[in-house]
Formats: sequence, C-alpha cells, structure tokens
Amino acid sequence: MSLNNKVLNTLQGQIVDIKNRRIFKGEVEIQDGKIKSVVEKEHDLEHFILPGFVDAHIHIESSMLVPSEFAKIAVNHGTIATVSDPHEIANVLGVAGVDFMIDNGKQTPFKFNFGAPSCVPATSFESAGAVIDSNDIKALMERPEIKYLAEMMNYPGVIYNDEEVLKKIAWAKHFNKPIDGHAPGILGEDITTYINAGISTDHECFTYEEGLEKLQKGMKVLIREGSAAKNFEALIHLLPEHYKNIMFCSDDKHPDDLLEHHINQLCARAVARGIDVFKVLQAACINPVEHYNLDVGLLQEGDPADCIVVNDLKDFEVLRTYIDGVLVSDKGMSHIKTVPFERLNNFNCNKVTVSDFKVEANTDQIRVIEALDGQLVTNELIQKATILDGNLVSNIENDILKMTVVNRYVDQRPAMAFIKNFGLKSGAIASSVGHDSHNIIAVGVSDDMICKAVNLIIENKGGICAVSDSEEKIVPLPVAGIMSDQDGETIGKAYAELDQMAKQLGSKLNAPYMTLSFMALLVIPSLKLSDKGLFNGDKFEFASLTV
Repeated sequence: MSLNNKVLNTLQGQIVDIKNRRIFKGEVEIQDGKIKSVVEKEHDLEHFILPGFVDAHIHIESSMLVPSEFAKIAVNHGTIATVSDPHEIANVLGVAGVDFMIDNGKQTPFKFNFGAPSCVPATSFESAGAVIDSNDIKALMERPEIKYLAEMMNYPGVIYNDEEVLKKIAWAKHFNKPIDGHAPGILGEDITTYINAGISTDHECFTYEEGLEKLQKGMKVLIREGSAAKNFEALIHLLPEHYKNIMFCSDDKHPDDLLEHHINQLCARAVARGIDVFKVLQAACINPVEHYNLDVGLLQEGDPADCIVVNDLKDFEVLRTYIDGVLVSDKGMSHIKTVPFERLNNFNCNKVTVSDFKVEANTDQIRVIEALDGQLVTNELIQKATILDGNLVSNIENDILKMTVVNRYVDQRPAMAFIKNFGLKSGAIASSVGHDSHNIIAVGVSDDMICKAVNLIIENKGGICAVSDSEEKIVPLPVAGIMSDQDGETIGKAYAELDQMAKQLGSKLNAPYMTLSFMALLVIPSLKLSDKGLFNGDKFEFASLTV
C-alpha cells in the first residue's frame, strides 16, 4: 500500500467481490479517486477489502450530532454513506433545515444522500415549526443533492388518495427518484394500494409475517436496528431467501450507541447466525447503492474508490476506511475534521408553572399509553385512575406516570396523558427531541418534577434532561433544539451520563430518552400524545384521556 497525503494509490488484501461471490488475493489500483483496476495478485496479507457499509435509512438528527460530526464517528465503523431523511430538522425549520444538513454534510468527504421530507408536519394533528408542501417538494426534487422522496408517513393519505400527498408522490415520479415508505403493520389490500402508489421500501416492519408479505408484493424491506426500535431478531430470517431486496438501517441512533458500532455490527450478528456472508454484504453494501442510485463505489473498475479494510469476515473489525481514495479512518482514528456551522433554532415558548400540569378528575378510568421497550409501537390500556385532591396524578407503585407534550413554537396549555413502563420512582425526564414535530415531551412522578424538567429545557432552548429533588442534569441541543454543537465523543459521554441518571431514577428501559422521543410520534400506533392531545394511531383520530 502506498499513501501520498493520505491518498490511496494501491491497496492489497483479500478482495471480497460480492457481486461475483468470490474472495481472492489481489490488488486495487487507484487513480484520481477512482478504481483503475482490481487484479489478482499473490501476497501474504490476511485482511479483507470490501465496499463500505451504507445505512439505508437514518435520521442524522437523532444522533444529536450535525452531519459533519456524525461522519467523524461513522467512518470508524466502516460506514461511508447514508440514505438520510432530514425530516426532523425540517419539522423545526422547514427547507432551511434541509439546506443546513446538505451544506454541513458537503464539508466532509462522507457521502450523505438526503431525501426531500414528505411529511412536514407529519400529520395535521400536531403543531410543527414549518410546512413543506408539494411546491416545496417539486423545488427540492429538482436538486441533484436530493436523491429520493423521504418516508411517506401519511399512509392514510396515500390509501385514501389525499390530493396533496399524491402531488408529492407525483413529483418524485416526475424526477424518476425513489419513494420511501413508512407503513407499520399495514397489510392486505391497504398495503397493496400503498405499494401501487409507487412506494418502494419500508423500514417499519416489526414481524416476520409483515416483512414477508411486503417483500412478496414487491417492496424492499429494511431491517432496522436503532437505539429504540430493534427489529433485527424479528426480520433477519428473511435475509437468506430475499437478500436481493433487503437492506440494513438504523433509522434513529443515539450518540453513545454510534460510538460503539453501526452497520458493521449487524453484519457480524447476521454472519454469526450462519447466514451466507455474500448475502449479508449484499444487504449492507450493494442494495442501497443500486436502489437509490448513489454515487458510491462497489469495488468495481471505474467506481469511486470507496472501500474498507476489515480484520475478518466474522467480527468485521474495521482497520481502515477510504472514501474517494482518501483515508478517512485508520484503526479507529477518524481523519474527518470538525467544521464551523451556524446554530439555527426555532424555540419560542415561555416558562410554565406547576398548575399548568394539573388534570382535574372527572372519572376513575383513564386511557394509558403502554410503552414497549425496543419498539416504536405502543399499546392502549384502560386503567383505574389515581386521584389526589380532585386531580389525576402519577401512580408510582403501579408505574403509571403523568406525561406531557408542550408546544415549543407558541405558548399554549400543555397536553397531558399517562404512560406505563417508564419505571421512574422519583424525578422526571424531558426532551425537545419529540418526533416528528419536536415539541417538549416529559414524563415524571409529580407535577412539580415535570414542571422543573420542562422549564430546564425551555431555559436552554432545547436539550434532554433529568431532574430530581436534589439534582438536575441537561445535555443542551442548541441546533434546532435537536442537535448538539459539540463533537461526538463529548455528546456521547454526556448522553451516556444522562441515560444513567434516568436509570438511577428508576427507568428500566434500554434507551429511555429514545423511547420518550417516540411517544409523540402519531404515525406509529397505537396510542400517542401530541401537543394537541391524546391520539389513536390505529383510527387516526384524537382520543379522550378519560373513559
């Protein structure tokens, strides 16, 4: 191997030719960032050279890192590209947020591939900070940086022919760009209608049967393993037979997890199950590039010199990562530099009072959201209310806690609900990362604690926090109220400490903040809470707190 200012000229090792299902001793010759040749050549090197990994669906914002900082970490795990839906920041800042993500990502060699957010706001049942309509979609689709129409979460709008939804889909077809899906639990005639509208992928399958039906009807299924939603175990058995139509994705990945692993871990887990390594790598490296028409190399002559060197094809320990022939990571040390950026935000609410969170009792039966660890879906429970001084309050013993969503764009009365499985025995946790509108969301054992946590978020104009009688801890998120202005190591450590505090307060959830962030995501059934009230995601209508 020869390096000149970290630019690769030749690279020797065991060449993994995924398309032709071959592994051979060889040499890759690079010229001007492209692969000039791949030839067989004898040598004594045991490491393997293969195309880089691609995360086929991720919201960079959920890492709490701006794209340039995300890239610094991702390359250490052999990820060279992402298919990125910027609808989190778009729900806060509109097209200006999409521009921020593209511009910041362009300042690194990492290959971000952004989509046009199709659902801003995600539904009409919540308050977001911006709107992206079909005219905006047309303008975005005209741009070469926009590779696809991002996940169409408004599946009722597709199924029932909503005019604005169909216009957005039509513009994607006009520019011949793929359309991503989002159809959790949708089967039968409804999913057939959804697919026939032109929607080609789904990352929301949470059972084998659901994934199989969608594959059989022509969809490509993304096996998701994020910080909260973990569907690998349920779906991985689809891979051996359907490997040409399967991809791997994270969807949402918090910074502490990203520091540990990325798509490389999914490859290791799949191979450990005895799945053919070529099929695994087809899903991890090849399929996203071909489906989304990405400018990402596949270790073929004439391709961009995007490749990784791994120790073996079992653990996929990444030794080096190259993008366009440039060394961007060497034995866990990233060569991607921090870049300056503007801290855009949209945070306009005033502090709240304890009385804002009181809920008068007019019944002894209430609807309760049941959070499920490792899932975005929830259940609806009917439970006996706990009443104190004429008000509904948390029941710590039975783990039914009060929850709120507070509009951060304008001042309005907080929406209230109750939730089971957060497990807090004291204090409260809160976040301005609340998919998809990113209002403030909090869970706590008392109105006092909830108010304290919400006001800490408001004071910092965004962040995630935990509070108790004696302590308060916050990770500020000054970029749109959802991303940090710090580097990945710093934010990863700070987030891990905050996660630990939430667990010390009693939470048994694997990722309490990631789970919390999805409790306002109305497009995932069954029961969620928006700033406008309790919402039934199965019927797509508001529900009353009391029964």
